[in-house]
Amino acid sequence: MKNKKTSKLYKKILILAFILYFIYTLIMQQKTLNSYSVEKAKYKEDIEVAEDEQKELQNMKDNINSNEYIEQIAREKLGMYYPNEKVYIDVEK
Repeated sequence: MKNKKTSKLYKKILILAFILYFIYTLIMQQKTLNSYSVEKAKYKEDIEVAEDEQKELQNMKDNINSNEYIEQIAREKLGMYYPNEKVYIDVEK
């Protein structure tokens, strides 16, 4: 009689331990999945930023040999102007 009660008790303890282990494993896996989702979103954002930068650089590459771009750089960075061109400087800035 005592042996049956102890064996039932061991079975209940074993089942309870298994259930607790199962719940613990599920919780830990969910935490891992959540961290992977955050990482995935971060990497997706990084990819979008890199693609935008790539498009911008491609546009710059396409326009770098155009006359308009060369003229813009000569005016803005080198201070060059056409002969007989009037240049007005705003002194109120």
